[in-house]
Amino acid sequence: MENAATIESALDAVGPRLRWLRGQRGLTLTALATATGISKSTLSRLENGQRRPSLELLLPLAQAYHVPLDDLVGAPEVADPRVRLKPRRVKGRIVIPLTPHPGSVQAWKILIPGSEVTPAPRRHEGYEWLYVLSGRMRLILGGRDYTLEAGEVAEFDTHVPHWFGSSDGNPAEVLSIFGRQAERAHVSA
Repeated sequence: MENAATIESALDAVGPRLRWLRGQRGLTLTALATATGISKSTLSRLENGQRRPSLELLLPLAQAYHVPLDDLVGAPEVADPRVRLKPRRVKGRIVIPLTPHPGSVQAWKILIPGSEVTPAPRRHEGYEWLYVLSGRMRLILGGRDYTLEAGEVAEFDTHVPHWFGSSDGNPAEVLSIFGRQAERAHVSA
């Protein structure tokens, strides 16, 4: 029964948390109703604990407040926050996927060995954004040849023939963000 009591306690805390969030955002019930499609009376009853929260009600609220659903329900901390990345070897490089599921945008950390110095340009669907974490990287893009150092970024349409590898015979570490349908990385200063 301890688990049931924990769930009941978490559900009881949702209303006050919703009221506090709305106050923090300076929103009226009317404005929140417009943003979520949930009636003012339902929102009021949720905040006062007269209505039990459901996923159908909490998801639009989480989106309106721009917070994870866990923040609304006061989900307990995850015991072990470490993510177990599984490196793999791809064409002589060590590639560590940073995005957990396949999707339109993927991120990788790529370890380029110092021995990878022979260009083999290729082209394919998509758009790529590269950030050099350490070392020096050579990027051939179309007919141009670039050397990027730690802290430098390149972005390009992957329909253009391209290749990247070591520029000086030493290893380099690169962060790669790749979008299959030409999605571009949006970086704000």
